[in-house]
Amino acid sequence: MTPDNTAKKPLTLSRLLQLLAPIYHKHRLRIGLGLLALLGVDFLQLTIPRILKYGIDGLTAGSINQTSLLRLALLICIIGLFATILRFSWRYLVIGFSRHLERDLRRKIFNHIMKMDGTFFTRYSTGSIMAHCSNDLSAVQMACGMGLVAAVDALVMSIAAIFFMFHIHGTLTLLALLPMPFLALATRFLSGRLHHRFDRVQEQFSLMTEFARSSISSIRLLKAYTLETSQAKRFEDLGREYVQSSIRVAVIQGLLFPIATLVGSSAMLLVLYFGGKLVIEETISMGDFVAFITYLYMLIWPMMAVGWVTNLGQKGITSLKRIALLLETESQLPAGTEGIKPETPLFHLQNLSFSYPRSERLILDSITLHLKPGIFGVTGPTGCGKTSLCQVIARMYPVPDKTILVDGLDINTIPPQSVQNMISFVGQEAMLFSSSIADNIAFAVPESKMEDIIRVAAAAAIHDEIMALPDGYDSQIGEKGVTLSGGQRQRIALARALLCDRPVLIVDDSLAAVDTATEQEIMNNITPWMEGKVVLWVSQRVKQLAMADTIIVMARGQIEDIGSYEELALNNSFLRDIIRRQRLQEDTSGVVHA
Repeated sequence: MTPDNTAKKPLTLSRLLQLLAPIYHKHRLRIGLGLLALLGVDFLQLTIPRILKYGIDGLTAGSINQTSLLRLALLICIIGLFATILRFSWRYLVIGFSRHLERDLRRKIFNHIMKMDGTFFTRYSTGSIMAHCSNDLSAVQMACGMGLVAAVDALVMSIAAIFFMFHIHGTLTLLALLPMPFLALATRFLSGRLHHRFDRVQEQFSLMTEFARSSISSIRLLKAYTLETSQAKRFEDLGREYVQSSIRVAVIQGLLFPIATLVGSSAMLLVLYFGGKLVIEETISMGDFVAFITYLYMLIWPMMAVGWVTNLGQKGITSLKRIALLLETESQLPAGTEGIKPETPLFHLQNLSFSYPRSERLILDSITLHLKPGIFGVTGPTGCGKTSLCQVIARMYPVPDKTILVDGLDINTIPPQSVQNMISFVGQEAMLFSSSIADNIAFAVPESKMEDIIRVAAAAAIHDEIMALPDGYDSQIGEKGVTLSGGQRQRIALARALLCDRPVLIVDDSLAAVDTATEQEIMNNITPWMEGKVVLWVSQRVKQLAMADTIIVMARGQIEDIGSYEELALNNSFLRDIIRRQRLQEDTSGVVHA
């Protein structure tokens, strides 16, 4: 089972911030300059009420003329111009930083996924991973960009505005701040609910993304069974649930802003009434009153920003927690000891048992096998553990200590990549990319020369069919090789493995879609490529098994029989049966064509 690494050590806010700390440190100069520009804007904005006070008091006293008013207006325009330049600067620097942070986090997630073993992908679906790299990253980016700016701006403006308001009149300031505790309580109450509701939204987005991905990738199967309508209905149901959850989040978001506005308006009402009385009583001047109102307007923005910042912050924390949980999911493959590298591809399996994560059923049961250079044909009924054996040897899943030795070394003491670098693997499903045929064949060896690509394509009996395409090896094959037949995809995957030329070759029933004539051609072509290699060739085709030096017959997760083709053709019932049935099929085919 995949352990939950976070269960032992809760994801506190400080631990979440540690995930971002290296990125902040890397871009500290950019952030520092951006925040300085932001503080510059705030300082310039705070000087405007002082200028207004001077002008209004001058008009009231009759001590200011038109020229002086023009100078004051010009000064406000200059301040506005500098504020505009600084405002652009902090947006460019801080919002730009948030995009760098998004890029660095996405790279971190991708690199982490590349290191994971098979157990990781039983826990996280493709749709879930895509949601982490889209919606979750977007929420973190907004929180660390606009959220950071708004929080700093609100804090600075609040402190400065309150300071200047106290400087004008302390009692009036206390009256203006009277509704603030209500805003704090409402924000605390609503933000707690926002966290859980947004977490649910992200989970449902993951489900919807995974459903869309699987439906699009299986569109031909859906059309073959005319399931378009039912699939669309299921997607509609998922979308309806997502919208309902999003509306529940929107209810919280919709309450935060109006409550902040209500608090700000209440404060303004108190100031207009009591401040007006103070002006009438000449306790404060008209200029002081206008300046106080202006500072209060500046304070209303931070009040309203509280709701917005809380919203962004809660979303960002929720999404960052989801990302941190993914990043803290460790590979179950032991890291091994750096520098240890097997010299020879000798695999010795001794009493190996294996079950998949979150399953107690043994897929491999007490397997003992010695693999040395030569061709090992592996066969057996469906579900007997052939593919699992290949995947375990290819280091896709963890195994108990000392159950697999490579060159005499416990496989768990060897870095996984050192073992994987020894193996070329061709799976049952030919995985191709939306690129050219040449790029797909050279995927693992991108620096390959064209003549080498052609050579392995010819060995896999696919060269002539590639050359028959309009663009030859430059032909684009679409996602998963959609423009090719199943047999063509399998042979391109085989050519890719041959080009790697690694000491171990594992072919897991990878020519099942190839016709018998092409199969025979491939068998004849690739024999030289397998000399000196450990070859594990899984198949139920007699012609493919006949080329093996040793046949391994599996049943119920165990090795039922092992020996040469000639020996087992006489003594093993399963091999005798598939030989008989395939010969009967060939004879029947011969009658039909006669």
